[in-house]
Order: sequence, then structure tokens, then C-alpha cells
Amino acid sequence: MNVGEKIKELRLERRLSQTKLAAMIGVSQKAVDYWERGVNEPKIGYIIALIKVFDIDYNEFFEEID
Repeated sequence: MNVGEKIKELRLERRLSQTKLAAMIGVSQKAVDYWERGVNEPKIGYIIALIKVFDIDYNEFFEEID
């Protein structure tokens, strides 16, 4: 699993749209879309924001990522 797939999995588990997640962390919906499709990867500051939104710890976020 890559970072984008993990973001999408967590987003869908929490029933969030890309638009809603983007608003919660201060990015555009397009940024979330690019992350999920593997076009770009989020910078560490956004990963920290995602971890807070998803209410998980850093290790849990990265445990299944190759």
C-alpha cells in the first residue's frame, strides 16, 4: 500500500468526501485527489494534519505502507 491508498482507505472509513477532508486540513480537493492517485505525496505537515483528522498515531498511519 502507498501513502495515497492509505489516505483514501482512512477517508472512506470515516465517510469523508475529498472536499470535506481537504477543507479540514486546509488544502484543495485536487490536492487530496492527487495524493490518492499517487500523482503527488503530501508534505510532512499535511501528514501530521491527516493523522490528527483521522485520530490515529504516526505509526498506525505508516504501518502498512511499503
